[in-house]
Amino acid sequence: MTTVRPTTTLWRPTGPEELALVAGLEWRAWPPRLPEQPIFYPVLNEEYAIAIARDWNVKHSGAGFVTRFEVDSEFLRRYPVQQAGGRTILELWVPAEELDEFNAHIVGRIEVVHEFQRDARAAGPSGAAA
Repeated sequence: MTTVRPTTTLWRPTGPEELALVAGLEWRAWPPRLPEQPIFYPVLNEEYAIAIARDWNVKHSGAGFVTRFEVDSEFLRRYPVQQAGGRTILELWVPAEELDEFNAHIVGRIEVVHEFQRDARAAGPSGAAA
């Protein structure tokens, strides 16, 4: 009998460059961090991810995407929730050197759930991860 472990839903706002790297990893992992990026920070609520993708990624990259993915809940206990602002501004801070192990605990695929473009400020769910 197979035991299904509980998972936690996380979101990640991202720009087109990082999203292309995720696609290259078959929608199953996040790419290594750049030297100036010491942490990987998925967020705990969709609204916060939307705000970052729409307001920051579009401004800096011309497009922003919100991804959703599941991670083994037991594994995530090692990362305390970080309140990065208001009470709904919640993140997990994964050190860059732990990202491979984090990726190994992703359950299923990373999917794009919102897309924002400079010319069209909001678009619906994208089929990019299909």
